[in-house]
Amino acid sequence: MIPLSSTFTLSQMSINTLSIITLSSSICPHPHSHKNSKRFKYPMPLSKSKPLFSFLHSKFPLPQMATLITTTPTHKKARLKGVVFDMDGTLTVPVIDFVAMYKAVLGDDEYRRIRAESPSGIDILHHIESWSPEKQQMAYETIADYERRGLDRLQIMPGAAELCGLLNAKKIRRGLITRNVKGAVDLFHQRFGMTFCPALSREFRPYKPDPAPLLHICSDWEVLPTEVMMIGDSLKDDVACGKRAGAFTCLLDQTGRYDSPEYANVDLKPDFKVSSLTEVYSLLEEHFDLAP
Repeated sequence: MIPLSSTFTLSQMSINTLSIITLSSSICPHPHSHKNSKRFKYPMPLSKSKPLFSFLHSKFPLPQMATLITTTPTHKKARLKGVVFDMDGTLTVPVIDFVAMYKAVLGDDEYRRIRAESPSGIDILHHIESWSPEKQQMAYETIADYERRGLDRLQIMPGAAELCGLLNAKKIRRGLITRNVKGAVDLFHQRFGMTFCPALSREFRPYKPDPAPLLHICSDWEVLPTEVMMIGDSLKDDVACGKRAGAFTCLLDQTGRYDSPEYANVDLKPDFKVSSLTEVYSLLEEHFDLAP
């Protein structure tokens, strides 16, 4: 077979003496890479060369040389129409001590047991759903107390405002999914003057890692999950939610903790991983069609 990216050169000496066709072929795994360029010469019998030569000569009647060039079509980038963000630890600087909160709810021994069984993290909300109503109420009050203390120290994540501005310029929609309460989402919007719509808190059921909230946003936007990216700092919540919905996923890993061997065999892995939100826009430009 002849590669799509190739140049054919026919040396027009005499039709009776033509005996070879020189094929110059650039085999490029990437449109801008020429490291693997190779040249081959394929001998061709006179009897087989005449019809091809006559055809090309009739189409390209140059005095001494006829050249036919074909090009390789470029790979079409996926269209991106929306980005959905996690809030705590993604749009905001991590301020909630989740380990302390989990231990306060579960107790030290139960925390260690569940942590050993769940290398990607503990789903505390799912875990307490099986408890008695009284025990659940106590757990929710403990969680709410930690979340309230976190709100007092709420800070915007570096790069978040700039990224949202760039997405606005491209008319790419922004949504938000958090397992925090609606009051925290409202405070975030008010304090930082940034709006995400829809913005779904844990009052929306089922909450992530179930794909339902992300699918709800896609339906509201009237786009396909394959046209959306989920960005968050949790494998077990954000990446799992995005993957199960069929969206692209980007894991924000500021400290490199997900490079640890304990996460090597997790079921769901992100499509992309960054250490800062400042890296996201260039990633989107490289891999996606961002045309308004």
